[in-house]
Amino acid sequence: MFNSAELFIAYRYIKARRKGFFAFLTTLIAIGGTMLGVAALVITLSVMTGFQQDIRTKILGIQPHIYLTKVDGTLFDDYKEIAEEIKSFDFVQASAPYIFGQSIIKKQGYTQGTGALIKGIDLKSEDSLMGLGGKIKKDSIILDNEISEDGIILGNELANSIHAQVGDNVIVMFPSQMSSVPKMKKLKIEAVFHSGMYEYDTTLAYVDLKTADEMFSFDGGVSGLAVRTASFDKANIYAKSLQEKLGYPYRARSWIEMNKNLFSALKLEKLMMFIILALIIIVASFNIISNILLLSVEKAKEIGILSAMGFSKFSISKIFFYEGFIVGSIGTVLGLSAGLLISYGLKNFEIFKLPQGIYYVDRLPVVIIPSDILLVALCAFGITIISGLYPAYQTSKLEPLEAIRYN
Repeated sequence: MFNSAELFIAYRYIKARRKGFFAFLTTLIAIGGTMLGVAALVITLSVMTGFQQDIRTKILGIQPHIYLTKVDGTLFDDYKEIAEEIKSFDFVQASAPYIFGQSIIKKQGYTQGTGALIKGIDLKSEDSLMGLGGKIKKDSIILDNEISEDGIILGNELANSIHAQVGDNVIVMFPSQMSSVPKMKKLKIEAVFHSGMYEYDTTLAYVDLKTADEMFSFDGGVSGLAVRTASFDKANIYAKSLQEKLGYPYRARSWIEMNKNLFSALKLEKLMMFIILALIIIVASFNIISNILLLSVEKAKEIGILSAMGFSKFSISKIFFYEGFIVGSIGTVLGLSAGLLISYGLKNFEIFKLPQGIYYVDRLPVVIIPSDILLVALCAFGITIISGLYPAYQTSKLEPLEAIRYN
């Protein structure tokens, strides 16, 4: 079972100490501290990764992989030619034109209005590009998967803020190109969408591309092209390729670039939580150190006998190093098992129910990534190995005669 005498003796020392309650308690505290630290790390990283991926999924449900616009802000009059040109790239799967414009929306008969971003789209293309149809609520009155010329789709929170629902008429006020007096247009709410991202649901509204063209006087032009690529993870690389191909005045911006600050903050938060929770394992390592030092005092006579039998100082230090490693390994394995088990429970059962009005999810979005689990295991084993070095070194300094005489 054991490949070395040192490992066998270390195991026997740990097993033999169970005869004393205090010795057993100190060992149990060392194992328990390591287990709690590892379990907390696994659960926290899994939950934070889940939130990160959930936010990413919701962003990609509204934003395309790449926005293709012009640097100077002028309209895309040649967007059909550009759409054909970018089809030559293998990574471009689909593209669709869009129009953006600012407005104020209020329910007909009400005086209170709110600011909104109007996006003119072709609903079929938008559905194909980003699956917008899956976010539209079931009480929709849209026919033939097209927004009518007098129709509008509002975000869920935007509709609530103006006390409107499907079938109600709203007044949209938008800037006029000819005068300082804003224009107004009456539209009917044909659907309400729910993206799960509060900032989109409170500010975004969809109209047909032709309706947006008439409202903002674009004369057949568009604000830009939305592009879906073969892989959202490589959107930065693809955007750079498009930028180099098209050149000035075109600009390709990926969803990663546009949400860089958000995901940088999430990564920093995840790193800081990892460091803070790793301190629990470090605290547990001090219990391991004290546990081994206590054992070395109890076994001073045995250490002297082993030295007299021919065990070198290095061999004796290995015995106590192995003990620290065994205690830490047991705590790490138990912690990984407990962390994975609790994470699985949080993922598949409604242990904690979250208010959807705040988080837009009814349970913790847990995602277990093998690389995170491996990192936690390596961190815990590393701390355990380091914690065993000092007591092992101190034990090796005992002289055989002094150890026997001391006892």
